[in-house]
Amino acid sequence: MRDHTADVAVEAEGQSFDAVAAAVADGLAAAMCDDVPPEGERFDVRVDAESREALLFDYLDELIYQRDVRGVLPVDNDVEIAAQERGFELTGSARGVPLSAVSAREIKAVTYSEMEIEKTAEGWRAYVVFDV
Repeated sequence: MRDHTADVAVEAEGQSFDAVAAAVADGLAAAMCDDVPPEGERFDVRVDAESREALLFDYLDELIYQRDVRGVLPVDNDVEIAAQERGFELTGSARGVPLSAVSAREIKAVTYSEMEIEKTAEGWRAYVVFDV
């Protein structure tokens, strides 16, 4: 038996929570692939959740789901987040690069493990761990 790590983390900062969520999603793509070709069609994403943490988790989980269902690497992520009566709504899009066009490493899942989202003096910061 050997000790090993089965996780990769992404940390992002931005002036808004929208920018941070998109940056973490771009970090997810970077964790899966080093070189991203310019091809791919955009697709829409929408999630609702009761908290920022749940929203970010569900958004990243949806991108992993879309990767598996569509066979694409979601890149160039763009999101808008709106406060709702009972939480938050995220609408956005990503460019889906066909997995056949890239050499991608598998990210199995997003985790709540060590997840951090905080407002800073400069804007927002997020830290997310993915299971590989």
